[in-house]
Amino acid sequence: MRASLFGFKNTRFKTMTISALLLPQRIFLDTEISSKKKLLELIASNVSEQNQLSQTALFDNLLNRERLGSTGLGRGFAVPHARMPDLEKTIACFYRLKHPVNFEAPDNQPVDLVFTIIIPQEATEEHLLILSSLASIFSKTEVCDAIRNANDADEILQIIHSAEQ
Repeated sequence: MRASLFGFKNTRFKTMTISALLLPQRIFLDTEISSKKKLLELIASNVSEQNQLSQTALFDNLLNRERLGSTGLGRGFAVPHARMPDLEKTIACFYRLKHPVNFEAPDNQPVDLVFTIIIPQEATEEHLLILSSLASIFSKTEVCDAIRNANDADEILQIIHSAEQ
């Protein structure tokens, strides 16, 4: 979805799409992980290596956000996210887990699709836009099923791009 649909005035966000945020090298398929905490550690490790961020600070921010309430949205989908000071642009990663993990989602279903966003501290409108767009895209059973059956990162990007149209 586009920012203009949500009434945001800032033109910077009007053409932003989820598929534009996500790079193929940040899509991880059939990741083997045993718990939500281990997943957050893996996310912090992967993102910090690629972006010169403190792994500890990122993990702490992700974990603190989870302590406020689960970012599991239901249908096997979660959006762990964090805000980071001194970050210039939003970072997105996607994980398709080999085995679902408990995320304390409202529907009590374990999570196997994880879209992570790391957002600059001051980017409140962008943050809300991205979360709303992700909730809309991943609330569709056919989108989640297609992603679960996708063969590679490019196919997942195409599915997300099509769902945004």
